[in-house]
Amino acid sequence: MLFHNPIYLLIFLPVVFCIYFLIPNNKINLRIYFLVLSGLIFYAYWNIKLSPLIVIAILVNFYFSKKITNSTNIIYKKKILVISIIFNILYLGFFKYADFVINNVNIIFNSNFTTLNLPFPLALSFVTFQTIAFLVECFDGNIEKNNIRRYSLFIIFFPQLIAGPIVRYNHMISQFEDKKRSSIIYKNICIGLIVISIGLIKKVLIADNLSVIVDGGFDSNEQISFFGSWLVTFSFAFQLYFDFSGYIDIATGSALLFNINLPTNFNSPFKANSIINFWQRWHITLTNFLTNYIYNPYLRSFKKLTFLKSMIGIMLVFLIAGLWHGPSWLFVIFGGLHGAGLITNHIYRKFISLKINNFFSQVLTFIYVSFSLIFFRAESLDDALKIIKGLYSFNSDFNLLNLYIPLNSIIAFIISIVVCFIFSNTKYITDQLKKNKIFD
Repeated sequence: MLFHNPIYLLIFLPVVFCIYFLIPNNKINLRIYFLVLSGLIFYAYWNIKLSPLIVIAILVNFYFSKKITNSTNIIYKKKILVISIIFNILYLGFFKYADFVINNVNIIFNSNFTTLNLPFPLALSFVTFQTIAFLVECFDGNIEKNNIRRYSLFIIFFPQLIAGPIVRYNHMISQFEDKKRSSIIYKNICIGLIVISIGLIKKVLIADNLSVIVDGGFDSNEQISFFGSWLVTFSFAFQLYFDFSGYIDIATGSALLFNINLPTNFNSPFKANSIINFWQRWHITLTNFLTNYIYNPYLRSFKKLTFLKSMIGIMLVFLIAGLWHGPSWLFVIFGGLHGAGLITNHIYRKFISLKINNFFSQVLTFIYVSFSLIFFRAESLDDALKIIKGLYSFNSDFNLLNLYIPLNSIIAFIISIVVCFIFSNTKYITDQLKKNKIFD
C-alpha cells in the first residue's frame, strides 16, 4: 500500500487511528497488538503471498535476539550474533540478488543457469538494516524490555516500514509505552496532517511532474542535446529528493498522529557544500547505520589505523551502500562515485588549506551528486552514457529533449530550485509548528 494511495489516506490511516485511540489508555499491550496487525494488513495489501516472509524474518530474528540477550558467554553471544547477521544478509541476498549473481556467473563462465525471477519482498532492505542494528544492540546489552510483541511492532510499524527512516528499538518502543503519549494530542494531529500534506505536494505535484522530463530523457532513443541532458540530470536529482523526502514526510506525519516521533532523514541536502556534508543531510539514518555498524567496526579491526586504511574503508562502505540500493552494477558505480567524492573531500581537508567560496562549493556538490544519480536512474550503461555524452556535447540545439515538455513539468522544475535552495525544509517547519502555541 503506497502512502499517496487514496485507500491509505482516506480509509486505512483514519480507521487505524480511530480504533487505536478507542482502545483504553491502560491497554497498551492491546494497542501494540492492534498496530502489529495493522502493519501486517498494510504489508499484505502489496502482496499477500509474500507476507509470510516478513513474519518468518520477525520470528527468526526474535529467536536470535533472545539467544544473544540471555547468554552470559561472550564467545557464544558473538557466535550467535555472527550467525544472525549472516542469516539476514543471505535472506536479503536470496530474494534481491540471486538473479544478479546468476547473471554475472553466466557472463564470467559463459554458463547458462536459469534465473529464478523471484519477486522482491517489500521493505526487506530496510528491515534487514534495522534488524542488524537491533541485534548488535542486543549484543551490547542496550535493549530494554524485549518481547515478541514489542519486537514485532518495532519491525512492522507501518509508517516507517517501507522506506524508513531506519529507527532504533529503544527510541521507538519507549514512545509507545510513554503514558504522556497514550491519549490523543491535538497538536500532533494538526502538525501530522500538515506534514502529510507537504509530503503529498512533494510527491504528487513536484516529483511526479518531474518524472515526465526524466522518463522522456532516459527513454529516448535519440541522442539528447546539451541543454536537454543537463535538464534531465538535474530533474532526476530533484525528482528523487522530492519523491523520497515526500514519502518520509508522509511517514513522519502518519507516525505523529499516534504521538510517535520518527528520526529526521533529510535536512536540505542540496544545500550541502561538500559530499561529506551531503551525507550528513541526505538519508541521515542510513548514514548513521553505515557509520555505526560498518565503518566504525572496520576501523576498530585495525591495531594501527592509518589515513589510507580509513579511506579504503569509506570506499568499501559506499560500494556496499550502492549495491544495497539495488542488484545492478550501476548502483555500485553510484556508490563508488560517492565514495570517491568523500575521499576527495577528506584529502582536501587534510592536505589543502585553501578555502573555497561556500556558494561555489554548494553548486559543485549539487552538480557532482546529480551526475552520480545518472547511474542510479539509468536502466543500462548505454542509457547512462547517452545522458553523460549529452552533458559534454555542447551545441546550439535549444529543442531540449526533442519532445514536448508539459508546462507543469517546467513549473515543477522551477519550484524545485526555489524549494531546495531557498526555502526552509520540513524539519524546520515541523520544529516551528511544535513551538507555536496556536495548536495547543
